[in-house]
Amino acid sequence: MKTWLIVGASLAGLAVLLGAFGAHVLKSKVSQEDLAIFETGVRYHLYHALGLLIIGAIGFQVSQDIIQIPATLITAGIVIFSGSLYLLVFTNIRWFGAITPIGGLCLIAGWFLLVYNLYKS
Repeated sequence: MKTWLIVGASLAGLAVLLGAFGAHVLKSKVSQEDLAIFETGVRYHLYHALGLLIIGAIGFQVSQDIIQIPATLITAGIVIFSGSLYLLVFTNIRWFGAITPIGGLCLIAGWFLLVYNLYKS
């Protein structure tokens, strides 16, 4: 479906932008540990943005109902998982790391719900 292609492409572009920012700006401003945390956020951000592009393409072959909730969960997962890691590094407020697993659960739930919905259909 076109909406998820747009969301996926936008999030992929943002991930590349943040990755470049991390490599060229943050590298000299944060610890190696924080840079690794930031890079983990970017990596998961980009992988799942590409996944949303795939889901968008699947949306042209199956009912919208099959992909809507999984794609929404994956989008929320990107924002919560990667966003909490970005905030942790940018603000040095360490408790943002406690939010990260919620995003991970959204990502996991989104993918498994997609599998279930595709199997069921």
